[in-house]
Amino acid sequence: MTGIMARSGRAAAQASGDAELIRRSLAEPEAFTALYDRHAPAIHRYVARRLGADAADDLMAETFLIAFRKRRRYDLARDDARPWLYGIVTRLVARHRKAETARYLLLERLGGETAADPVDSESRVTAQALRGPLARALADLPRVYREPLLLVAWADLSYEEVAAALDVPVGTVRSRLSRGRARLRTALGGADPTKEGTDG
Repeated sequence: MTGIMARSGRAAAQASGDAELIRRSLAEPEAFTALYDRHAPAIHRYVARRLGADAADDLMAETFLIAFRKRRRYDLARDDARPWLYGIVTRLVARHRKAETARYLLLERLGGETAADPVDSESRVTAQALRGPLARALADLPRVYREPLLLVAWADLSYEEVAAALDVPVGTVRSRLSRGRARLRTALGGADPTKEGTDG
């Protein structure tokens, strides 16, 4: 009977939107675990791509700790919590600007060598792709352009979701993406390695 109830609880959590999970967690804090289970792997991958596997565990955990503490302020009209969570993790990553830039420069220098840092196949593919000119271009790209580009390319957020994550108007996102892509194209001799994303 207990197993059936546990499975029923998990099924209800999977059927619930993020806003409903957050609402429930105000009275039942354990409900927040379902939000963590739903989004933690993607947040971890995003941080690992930007700062490496060593930083990913800590920043993912810190992201959800902050989210849990601030859940009463969450706008329950927004059913998808991804922009909120990526906004939190983006601010945490920003504290590690020098480490991120140093990582890109290291990947540029590695060339054809194998990096010890990536821990899964996706991280290894990312590290391989970042070697050479792209790594240097990202290292040189100002953060104001890097953030929206990577949220679109690596977090797969729409322009509207990036705007919510960064707390800026959608028009600002479009402008920063356009300028960031132009800088990357110049640095890479005309190639644009970023995912175009939707104009959504």
